[in-house]
Amino acid sequence: MSELPPTEGVDVATTEIDRLGTEATVALLISGQQAALDRSLAATAAIAAVVKAISAALRAGRRWVSFGAGTSGRLAALDAAELLPTFGLEPGRVLARIAGGPAALTQAIEGAEDDVEAGRLAASDLEAGDVALGISASGGAPYVLAAMQEARARGALTVGVVNVTQSALAGLVDLPIVVPTGPEPIAGSTRMRAGTSQKIVLNTISTATMIALGKTYRNRMVDLVATNAKLRARAERLVRDLAGDTVDAPALLAAASGNVKVAVAMARLGLSAAQAERLLAEQGGRLAALIDR
Repeated sequence: MSELPPTEGVDVATTEIDRLGTEATVALLISGQQAALDRSLAATAAIAAVVKAISAALRAGRRWVSFGAGTSGRLAALDAAELLPTFGLEPGRVLARIAGGPAALTQAIEGAEDDVEAGRLAASDLEAGDVALGISASGGAPYVLAAMQEARARGALTVGVVNVTQSALAGLVDLPIVVPTGPEPIAGSTRMRAGTSQKIVLNTISTATMIALGKTYRNRMVDLVATNAKLRARAERLVRDLAGDTVDAPALLAAASGNVKVAVAMARLGLSAAQAERLLAEQGGRLAALIDR
């Protein structure tokens, strides 16, 4: 693009920010994040379309793979990493790939965003039915564009999350999500408003997708994987909350191999673990289909 994208512009509201006191600076920076929320909310229809597409892909056994550089890639990695313990999603179903590789998660890698060949290689294992999601504040990161081109060539559905109204990324993908957050409080620092909007969008997509896949019961994370003491205690609370305070939650979870949904179904319906597992499988893992009927 010959002109600078809006994300590189100057925010007139913060041109004197270095002359403010600390409290005024903090207030201005926080209030400036409201645009990220408002613009994300305005993209509801586009986000919902992506949720439906990713839900269908995961339900069919395919993968969702995100691609980003810098802050965008780190946010994608953060979101993907939380899905296994929170929702019990199988490893390898949702992945995030960042320009520069794993080292770029904690430090800037010189030139990684511009590495077209690395972008192509990062998407070279995608197949028809997979979903590739590219994230770029300006919509012009060469690594991300190359990954989307490769993904499309291999038959994957492509999604773009971008923070400007006109961009190469939005024009390239099947399903664009455009969240125009405008100039940053510190010019060009897209880890701020753009980054906030990207986190909102990614959190929304992943959480709504897990809900669509039956990974929750109402607003409870009944497919969590209890990998530490805090989560084991949460699993026991969930069983008591959903099956009654008087049930022996630890014993039920032990019989259910730690599976909250199985333990609840056992207690509510008087089933064995094997019976509960079978009935849940028949209902696509949806606990509500068993205990609410």
